[in-house]
Amino acid sequence: MSLAFSKVGLIGKPHHSGANQTLLSLYQFLQQQGLSVYVEERVAQSLPIAAAEVLDLVTLGKTCDLAIVVGGDGNMLGAARVLARFDVAVLGVNRGNLGFLTDLAPESFAEPLTEVLAGNFVTEKRNLLEIAVHRHGSIKSSNSAVNEAVLHADKVAHMIEFEAYINNEFVYSQRSDGLIISTPTGSTAYSLSGGGPILTPDLDAMSLVPMFPHTLSSRPLVVSGNSEIRLKVADTNDAHLQISCDSHVILAVMPGDDITIRKHPNPLRLVHPPGYSYYHVLRNKLGWGSKLY
Repeated sequence: MSLAFSKVGLIGKPHHSGANQTLLSLYQFLQQQGLSVYVEERVAQSLPIAAAEVLDLVTLGKTCDLAIVVGGDGNMLGAARVLARFDVAVLGVNRGNLGFLTDLAPESFAEPLTEVLAGNFVTEKRNLLEIAVHRHGSIKSSNSAVNEAVLHADKVAHMIEFEAYINNEFVYSQRSDGLIISTPTGSTAYSLSGGGPILTPDLDAMSLVPMFPHTLSSRPLVVSGNSEIRLKVADTNDAHLQISCDSHVILAVMPGDDITIRKHPNPLRLVHPPGYSYYHVLRNKLGWGSKLY
C-alpha cells in the first residue's frame, strides 16, 4: 500500500510520563509502517529510543510532511506557531484536558492513524494572527498566535484605555481590562470565556471581544479575516501593558504604542481522521444536548 506521508515527526509534552508512553508507542507503530520517523529534541531526552533521529522543531518542520503532536491544546499551539511556516500536515493525539485541536485518543490511535497515513483524512486550514508592536514608527517586537492576541495590563483588574481602528478607520475608544482578538480556532478558547462568539473554522474572520468594558454598550465584533486591526494605546495609561499571544508569548507595550494585528500569511494545515465533525467536537467538549429523536 502506498502511503500519503513518508517522513513523520513526533512532538510532545517533555517529561510527561503519559505523553512519553504514547510517543514510544507511536514511534514503534510508525517504524513498523516503514516510515522515516524523527523525534523533536526536547522530548527525545526523556524517551528510551537509542537510535532515534533527533531534530529541533524548525528542522523537523522543514524535513517532515506530517507532524504528530502528543499532548494538550497548549502543546499543539506551541508547535503550530512554528510548523505553520512550513506547510507540514499536523495531527494531534490528546494527552491534555479539553482537546479541541487534538483528535486521536492515545489508547486507540492505530486504526485512525492507519487511515490518515493511507491518505484518507480531512484537511483544514486554520488562520493564525501576526502581531506587531510599533513604537515611534518602528517595530519593537512581533510574534504569531493560533488562538488569540490579548491586550491587557500586567496587573489583574486594571483598566486601560485604547482606540481601535480597522483598516485605518476609527471604530471606538474603550476603557476596559483589555481586548481579545481571536481567530476562529481561538473562538472556543479564552475568547469564549469572555463571552465571545464561536466562529466555525472555515470562516475567514476575526473577533474583537472586550474584557470587562466600562460601558454596557460594548459588544463583541466580528470582522473580515483580511482586516488590519490597529490598537492605539493611550498616553494616559499608568500601568505596564502587554500583548499575550496564545497566553504564552508576551510582548511588552508602552503608553502611546500602536499594535497591529492581521492574518498571518501561512495558515496551519491540520489533518483529521475520516468522519471528523467540528460540531461533534463542540457537542462533546461543551456538553451540548444530544438528539431528541
